[in-house]
Amino acid sequence: MFHIANKWISKGFFIKRIVDILDLNRSTYYDRMGEKKVETQAKRGRPCPGYSMHKEGHKISDEQIEEYLMEYHQDDNVGALGYKKWTTLLRDQFNLIINKKKVYRLCEELGILKDRKSKQSKHPRKLAKNRVVTGPNQLWQVDIKYGNIVDSNHFVFLCSAIDVYDRKIVGVYRGPTCRANDITTMLTKALIRRKVHFKEGEFENKLIIRTDNGPQFVSEVFGDFCEHQKIYHERIPNKTPNMNAYIESFHSQIQRECFNRHTFTFYDEAYYYIDQYIDFYNNTRPHGNLNNYSPTRYLQLTLEGNIPIREISL
Repeated sequence: MFHIANKWISKGFFIKRIVDILDLNRSTYYDRMGEKKVETQAKRGRPCPGYSMHKEGHKISDEQIEEYLMEYHQDDNVGALGYKKWTTLLRDQFNLIINKKKVYRLCEELGILKDRKSKQSKHPRKLAKNRVVTGPNQLWQVDIKYGNIVDSNHFVFLCSAIDVYDRKIVGVYRGPTCRANDITTMLTKALIRRKVHFKEGEFENKLIIRTDNGPQFVSEVFGDFCEHQKIYHERIPNKTPNMNAYIESFHSQIQRECFNRHTFTFYDEAYYYIDQYIDFYNNTRPHGNLNNYSPTRYLQLTLEGNIPIREISL
């Protein structure tokens, strides 16, 4: 009845006459009209696209820009500049086409605006340092990369964890977004699969997880996870990707051997090729630094005592 009334009222008939003819309650009619206006208003406004453009024409996801901003925020010198100068740096250093309004919005979402009182982090930053690794499950490196879903504004995100000793990808997450909860769930499964458990006081054998300064890794969620799991979380200094060289190398390999060889037209297709490659990498692909064994085979031979323990300095 409401739609019939609207039809005649839109043709110029008086509201009172129409609602009387149709035996509608006038207050009910006006309430329904109010609901319709609210629905219409909620749809107005352009949605955020979720990316910015590189000067060469390809898309850079907002998550990647957020990582750049967190690097600026953590930097001893750049960290004090604020969002306006960070906008300039994003344009100059990363060739982004971006305005200060968007940078302000991203900084606001990350909680790193300089005109606000800085909140003291619950989990202070621990800088990565040079280490010697002599076995599996001593040091894992974790990082995030992304690929495009063609002919769309969407991205597929990949977060991987690599064991520095045997080069095995011990955990992987892939999805349309990548949040701290996604990463902690992935790492929880990796700890179970690798049978990594620590008790109070076991500081010498504690697993170290090394990351960059992305917002997922700086978050309270990730800090709480590491604290609960008795994991030592360290973050590399800004502009030192060489300190995360093993996971950076893997992401270069998967870019070259998987992402560049396939076109992702929808998410399930991307997941299929990513999962297929991870299985190939772990179980079949020869690794030059592992005497041309696959990571899985190298770990097996190491645990059986058929390969002598080696030291990896990094």
